[in-house]
Amino acid sequence: MDKLRQYLNSLSLCEQLDYARRCGTTAGYLRKAISVAQKLKLDLCVRLDRASAGAVRCEDLRPDVDWAYLRQSQSQKEVA
Repeated sequence: MDKLRQYLNSLSLCEQLDYARRCGTTAGYLRKAISVAQKLKLDLCVRLDRASAGAVRCEDLRPDVDWAYLRQSQSQKEVA
């Protein structure tokens, strides 16, 4: 969650609101989740990663998930 905190802090308030909106959530929710070290849902992790262009990676948000396996599985589906 440190990466998410750092990323949000690097943005202006308007940029934070826009980032959260593009991810389907609110800046307030993200701040609360950071403060209580909440486990974010997997789909939100993906949206946060994508909207930050990789600055906030899924692996940083949920290290308990085997993202390498999921990414590999998705790559194999795209090839087929």
